[in-house]
Amino acid sequence: MNDINIADALETAAEIRGDGNSLIQGDRTLSWREVDRRTRNLAAWMKEQGATQQGKVAIYSYNGPAYMEAVGAAFKASLVPVNVNYRYREEELRYLFDNSDSEIIVVHEDFVPLVASVVGDLPKVKAVLVVEVEGGADTSGLPSPARYEEVVEEDRERVSTPRSGDDLLFLYTGGTTGMPKGVMWRQGDLFARFGGGGIGAAPTSLEAYREFVQGQAGASRLLVGPPLMHGTGWFTSMISWLAGGTVILASDPKSFDPADMLATIGAQKATGLTIVGDPFARPLVRELAENRDRYDISSLLVVMSSGVMWSQETKAALIEVNSTMVLIDAFSSSEAIGMGSSVTSAAGQVNTGKFAITDTTRLFDADLKILESSPGVKGMVGVGGPQPLGYYKDPEKSARTFVEAEGQRFSIPGDWAVIDEDGVTLSLLGRGSVCINTGGEKVFPEEVEEVIKRLEGTRDAVVVGVPDEKWGEAITAVVSTQSGEFDEEAMRAHVKEHLAGYKCPKHFVHVDEVYRSPSGKADFKRTRETALEALGMGD
Repeated sequence: MNDINIADALETAAEIRGDGNSLIQGDRTLSWREVDRRTRNLAAWMKEQGATQQGKVAIYSYNGPAYMEAVGAAFKASLVPVNVNYRYREEELRYLFDNSDSEIIVVHEDFVPLVASVVGDLPKVKAVLVVEVEGGADTSGLPSPARYEEVVEEDRERVSTPRSGDDLLFLYTGGTTGMPKGVMWRQGDLFARFGGGGIGAAPTSLEAYREFVQGQAGASRLLVGPPLMHGTGWFTSMISWLAGGTVILASDPKSFDPADMLATIGAQKATGLTIVGDPFARPLVRELAENRDRYDISSLLVVMSSGVMWSQETKAALIEVNSTMVLIDAFSSSEAIGMGSSVTSAAGQVNTGKFAITDTTRLFDADLKILESSPGVKGMVGVGGPQPLGYYKDPEKSARTFVEAEGQRFSIPGDWAVIDEDGVTLSLLGRGSVCINTGGEKVFPEEVEEVIKRLEGTRDAVVVGVPDEKWGEAITAVVSTQSGEFDEEAMRAHVKEHLAGYKCPKHFVHVDEVYRSPSGKADFKRTRETALEALGMGD
């Protein structure tokens, strides 16, 4: 078990990197020395507000230096950083702040009115720190309000508080149903996953970690595409920081602009890029195709995606532009890191939805028993090694997701897969919670979506089930196209050419834009509502 505290590691990295770049957004650059000072001041302020040992700090903001600094400050003060989805409305916000026992809220000025509307029901909240961009936020309805830049620029003594590898980080995930769930990660376990730059074995002592950072001659310069409020953006940023690298954020934190992202890669000489599958990659490919001479992405060594399937066609198009890149498709979730991965380079690629099995990957049946690892076996994917402790305040769900087997602990978030004929590759089927039961046959939406998206002219697709008198549930595809025109019969024929007939959608609904979260994940609830309304089944 790794016992390194992330705050201790980051302070060590700051000593080594000094004036090297730590955070970049647009024209603003902060050095490691500056970030260390600002997070020291913020950590002390949090404790001055009465934050308790391992008290919770909710971070409710767009991507920006303040987000990463708030995380670092929480670690330094031995507090627990908590991500907040900035798409949440009052009911979800009130629930998350209350469920997480948040004591400090760091909030972007855009969201101050929403915080003010719920904070009266949250007696544990001790103070609210407002991140101002344009200024003028009305803080009158907030408890002990303060302004972010004023706090981080006022020098304070380093806070003295016990730290250990047992200190926590909460990653709240909305999943596909129900209210958000707080995944409890132990810092030592996260360091074990991330402290080696995300590859290889992580150092097990601060002395070894110091040598590791000193040995990083070409420190990582990672451009983070998705929101930091989601695990893919947040965790890959931590990997870069723990390698003593630089976290680069897009100039506009409120929207994804492929032109800005590509320009930033060239301007900042980014060596890595984090995206979330095709919702990010396809617009990048289109922009490159239309304006190839405008961008220089030759510095990119690695593009990593997680959370959404990434199509072969899109990968191939990126490799064509920069043949030296390696594209990594990571099969992970908020509750489980390291279930599998696929790597694409100019030398070859892996089919969409196929992942190499790791040493700690196993398949489990519905009763959470390990299945024999042999070709054709189908089950839920579980992964061992350092994993979360469970869900905060939800022991029942924790017991269903985190199980003991073969003398170790496995995380089983609910993704189904089948072992291929080679015995070492998993073909991902999808998340059981959104599986569609149609006429007694189980169909995983992701499998159908990927086939639909391979049809030329398709921009995006999400598949859901709607009530059907004959079939129980009818498979329904909500689709957007590049031209705005839609040929249902051609799409139906395409699906039947590649999948069994019962997997072909009974209904197709054409929309201008498929509903996804800012991280690129499908919004199944809103998609289903749209489908029901279009089919005349709404309330």
